[in-house]
Amino acid sequence: MLDDIVVVDNLRKTYGKGILAVDDISFRVHKGEIFGFLGPNGAGKSTTIKILTTLLEKSSGKATIDGLDIDADQAQVRRIIGYCSQDVGVDDDLTARENLLLQCSFHHIPKDKAKIKVEELLQKVRLNEAADRRLKTFSGGMRKRLDLASSLVSDPKVLFLDEPTTGLDPQSRQDVWEYVKQLNKQGVTIFLTTQYMEEADHLADRLCIVDQGKIVAEGKPNELKANVGADKITLWFKTDDLEACEKAVKALSNLQGIEEVGKCVVGLTTTEGLIIMTKNGSAVVTQVVRALDSAGIELEQLKLTVPTLDEVFIKLTGKTLNVIERKEAVHRGRMGMRS
Repeated sequence: MLDDIVVVDNLRKTYGKGILAVDDISFRVHKGEIFGFLGPNGAGKSTTIKILTTLLEKSSGKATIDGLDIDADQAQVRRIIGYCSQDVGVDDDLTARENLLLQCSFHHIPKDKAKIKVEELLQKVRLNEAADRRLKTFSGGMRKRLDLASSLVSDPKVLFLDEPTTGLDPQSRQDVWEYVKQLNKQGVTIFLTTQYMEEADHLADRLCIVDQGKIVAEGKPNELKANVGADKITLWFKTDDLEACEKAVKALSNLQGIEEVGKCVVGLTTTEGLIIMTKNGSAVVTQVVRALDSAGIELEQLKLTVPTLDEVFIKLTGKTLNVIERKEAVHRGRMGMRS
């Protein structure tokens, strides 16, 4: 049985008169995992992470980190955690090395050890060549990597990352992802809040989906996607075979594992195709190809798609993913069309 390093029971946070930001949530984070806390803006993600990092007082409930109560043992909790907020907390007038040395002084690390620690961190985040440049000359991705390094000065057992890649370009986001995975391999437990579905799917071992202060689902990404619905197989046929759809429906009628078959318009033309819904797409694809080949039906193209976390979120909340992420996806698609 896995050890739980973060334990949250019936956590609530209210603001003012009746504004409920966190609504009686409970969850566990296993030691050594990347735990994703996924939801849109205003879902209660940042409030939860600020409570767990002792930056905000909860209204009720209980939470412990490595057995330490976040209220009764605040000083000890702060010694074993790292926190990287949405806003980069570094000084633009200092160099990267000076920023990290300053963080070491806050943690009362002796100067000789601090110098060694800083060099190690600069190497880890690949900023050693820019170590003596002032931060006002850094890109957004470089600043975020330095901010991550700052959160590791204390060698934390648990690292809290609050939307660490918001506003970064795709390459900088990939760099942060790789760095987070490296840290996790070294034994650091990661608590990650994000509104990017792709990020949660790529990084998280397990995740909670939150909406309006409540947990609406919890589990491994693949489990959540499997629960939302079926895989989809889309078939394109040769344009000169006008009866291909009808013949294909007949050829597929006796196959096991197919839940639904429907006609659709595919591609940029009005060519008819078929959409097959199934719980086990990878296995059914082989059967489909064999059945169509036996019936003498030629395929132009076949595509298998599986449920996404975005579809999970839509099903659970009736909302779609963050607008910024959707715009970036559209932009990447346009760039791909141009290349």
